[in-house]
Amino acid sequence: MHLTDLVEEYCYHCMAKGFTKKTMINKRQELKQVLKFLREKRGIEKLENVTTHDLKAYIRQKQSSGLQVSSIRSMHKTVAAFFNWCMLEEYSNENLMKKVECPKAKEKILTAFTEDEVYRMINCFSYENYIESRNKAIIAMLADCGLRAMEIRTLKNSDIKETSIHVSGKGGKERVVYISPALKKILIKYERLKTKYFKDKIIHDRYFLSYAGRELSHVGLDNLVKLAGKRARVNKERVSPHMFRHFFAVQSLASGNLDVYSLSRLLGHADISVTQRYLHTLSIGKILEKAKASSPLMTMGRK
Repeated sequence: MHLTDLVEEYCYHCMAKGFTKKTMINKRQELKQVLKFLREKRGIEKLENVTTHDLKAYIRQKQSSGLQVSSIRSMHKTVAAFFNWCMLEEYSNENLMKKVECPKAKEKILTAFTEDEVYRMINCFSYENYIESRNKAIIAMLADCGLRAMEIRTLKNSDIKETSIHVSGKGGKERVVYISPALKKILIKYERLKTKYFKDKIIHDRYFLSYAGRELSHVGLDNLVKLAGKRARVNKERVSPHMFRHFFAVQSLASGNLDVYSLSRLLGHADISVTQRYLHTLSIGKILEKAKASSPLMTMGRK
């Protein structure tokens, strides 16, 4: 089978599975590079001619080009998924990437936002106009609900209920998250200004909109968060929408009100191991507090 034909079929398979447009762009780009390497450097255009040695050579080329380990690992995952699909569809007898070693990445522990930093970022925006109130509501929702950037950008008006939010996550997986009274107060004021601002205008069916009434772009949301960080003078290596998701997870675990399994469901993680990464960012002080609260002997003494 010709590799070009297989990649095209595989991409339609992924689209049918509900992968996002951004994910599909990344998949196509990476697989295009693999095919180019196999064709130009190894003289291979058909699946049956590909060997594990060819794919190992591709990884070595990526490493020698100076590509970061995290990028190589992401690429490895994409290519492995394609060859695994080839095996499942019985185009090949095995996943050729199974024996291709993936470089190990050093685990980088991010410094989460503090409560004070998040408080300042929420309150650096006012209710003076639609944009200000929208920005305040977005920052508050990111911090209080732990939504992904894509999830908050694509929220529909009908997704916002009285005390909950219906979220369409990765791969079309749906979940429900809670709206606290504190967040609800901000959303009510935002909705009032939104209705006034877009009165008699044709707008997109999204809860959060650009000034022109369109869906917020990924760059637009990222710039909004960076503006909040700048206004609030948050000096962190990284200030992004995902860091609020990180904040939500760490605060939920530190409070002791949520176990890691429940948090995993709220975050929409397919694998609990992803959620467990947030445990590494808990300070020793927080861990000792949790240990004190769960002390068996202290519990016995209260009975």
